[in-house]
Amino acid sequence: MSDDEPLRIALVAEGPTDRIVLDAALSSILGDRRYILRLLQPEDSLAFAPPSASSGRGKGWGGVCLWCRNTHQRGGGTLRQDLVFETYDLLIVHLDADVAGCRYSDCGLPDDVGDLPCDEPCPPPSTTVDRLRCVILRWVGETELPPHTVLCIPSKSTETWVVAALFPDDKEMQRKGWECHPNPATRLAAQPKSDRLKKTEMNYRGIQDRLAAEWPRVCSLLGEAERFSEAVRNSVR
Repeated sequence: MSDDEPLRIALVAEGPTDRIVLDAALSSILGDRRYILRLLQPEDSLAFAPPSASSGRGKGWGGVCLWCRNTHQRGGGTLRQDLVFETYDLLIVHLDADVAGCRYSDCGLPDDVGDLPCDEPCPPPSTTVDRLRCVILRWVGETELPPHTVLCIPSKSTETWVVAALFPDDKEMQRKGWECHPNPATRLAAQPKSDRLKKTEMNYRGIQDRLAAEWPRVCSLLGEAERFSEAVRNSVR
């Protein structure tokens, strides 16, 4: 593929607001490079559907898990053999790091593997993230990440990145550690009334340009944001 052609990026994510945040990040990371971002999971028409073990679709981390399992089975046991790489130049799999504290039964999946929960004390956030990366690799039938694949695991969630971009002076996040606050989404509603942000697709679209503009600062504050940026840059070189 030449640099004149748009980069074709497939995204597997927990939900549509995560897509907006990652789209903002990608626009900053890739700069002038044109790209097309397609949300494979959840599909646009299913973005607000509950996870379903029978269909392998739905939002939330259970939907991501089912997509990974179904895709690697379709690819003959490994993700790298799947047809997704014939259509797309890059695959991004997103999962919030707070999933490390969950059980499969939390989203109606059989709890027969024993690799969740896998959370570790934070700081450092990287210890839990690294363990969760191994869980995702098992979901896709791999022992190492296939080429043209990037894992995106914000600690504890993508809202950590949103708060860092929009509210860098938030004292609660600073006190507990930007990447170790157990529920960063609560800080969006805790801001002064004029700045409060509800986690809706419409509201997130309204801040997408600000997220893109502040992405370099987010990376300077958060190690997992910088790890994601570097992984994307390395994959598209």
